[in-house]
Amino acid sequence: MHLKPPLRPATPADAQTLAELVNFASEGMALHLWSTAAAGGDAWEIGRQRASRETGGFSYHNAVLLEQEDRIAAGLIGYLLPSRPQPIPPDMAAMFVPLQELENLAPGTWYVNVLAAYPEQRGKGHGTRLLAVADSLAAEANAAGLSIIVSDANTGARQLYERCGYRETARRRKIKDGWAGPGKEWVLLVKQP
Repeated sequence: MHLKPPLRPATPADAQTLAELVNFASEGMALHLWSTAAAGGDAWEIGRQRASRETGGFSYHNAVLLEQEDRIAAGLIGYLLPSRPQPIPPDMAAMFVPLQELENLAPGTWYVNVLAAYPEQRGKGHGTRLLAVADSLAAEANAAGLSIIVSDANTGARQLYERCGYRETARRRKIKDGWAGPGKEWVLLVKQP
């Protein structure tokens, strides 16, 4: 997909911004996990390292950024899910099991892993614009639709997704494991092609 300003692909230099957007989208769960992994060190450095990776879902390769007035306002991270459900390894962190279970219910879809805007940039249509980019990327990938997982407490985001054609298909109870994030369930929303 050819992106035109104010949209652009992310680069490794955007690692801090991507880490911040992931933390916004996860309602603090990302920073909680990075803090645990950092063991008293710089939790944000863990996030930056993950954003700078060449592979994996949370990689700058899978990110599109939207700029406003020479600053990044919002971003999208997404990719095609495998066409078959993935086995859940016995050593997967308990917090991720319900999320993987939901992803497994949407095989072959283009997964909107992160859609986030800086707080002062919310309500300006950036999410709708980035979801249109996701639609285009899904079409290019011949995806079986699109999917996204959202917290049951994030009603504003859910309203946006529903306005853009996503519908609830399943829920799983959150396993918080020390994270104080809001809500009780993760909700899988799917958009048919």
